[in-house]
Amino acid sequence: MAIITISREMGSGGIPISHKAAEKLGYTLLDGETLKKAAPAYGLTPEALEKADEKPPAFVESLDEQMEVDLHQIELIVLEYALKGNVIIYGRGGQDLLKDIGSVFRVRIIAPFEERVERWAEREWLDPDLARILVRKSDQQRAGFIKYYFDRDWEDPLHYDLVINTSRLSEEMAVSLICNGVRDQNLMEQKGTSKKILSDLILRKKAEIAIFSSSAVEGHHLNIETKNGIITLSGHVHGEEDRRTVLAAVRAVEGARDLVDKLKVIEYRTYPKEH
Repeated sequence: MAIITISREMGSGGIPISHKAAEKLGYTLLDGETLKKAAPAYGLTPEALEKADEKPPAFVESLDEQMEVDLHQIELIVLEYALKGNVIIYGRGGQDLLKDIGSVFRVRIIAPFEERVERWAEREWLDPDLARILVRKSDQQRAGFIKYYFDRDWEDPLHYDLVINTSRLSEEMAVSLICNGVRDQNLMEQKGTSKKILSDLILRKKAEIAIFSSSAVEGHHLNIETKNGIITLSGHVHGEEDRRTVLAAVRAVEGARDLVDKLKVIEYRTYPKEH
């Protein structure tokens, strides 16, 4: 059940480090390419993946509603890969999705901005000014994604177990630190409960997808809790029809053992029109 999450800045060298660590450990690497291959099985088109993957909201209601459903599908892929274990989750807010899993080793890879610009320009054969724009845009998008969806400062070191500055350390040392760190006894001792927690997180994610995929109800007023395969719904809906729609959607979720209904019905107030 060993799981590594890697947060990285563009041009920091996170891509080769992650590939080498996965190869050395014999782990699966869940990166952008792996995500693209898995996406069709979850109903995600290449266009939907491009719009939702590590992107902040567009603040256009119709676009954001679909992006939210697509993001939940991406998160489901991440969680199901995590359940298999022996995986490196590259980006995708992995450390936040798995914050309740005590056996996760959370890594961040950084480097100074101008050094990252130079590396990206060399790697992609770009004009340095264009590389600077792309690196800055990437930083802003990823920081915005983490802040909006997880309410966290992307750069806060307290959310990581290991921060590697590749301006000072070689790829080989970075790989060695990651491979050694994931074997720490404190992490190993917490593996026992991880599978059960992950199974409940997956069930919760499936319930969220079922609700947010329905255009007939407003899902943001609902709270979903899962424990031992039992889904508990609380919060409120705006009518009995909405309640039946929500309950029917969640009852159809694969893997749910039972459903506890704590929903309240709060009708919209209507006011007579003035003449």
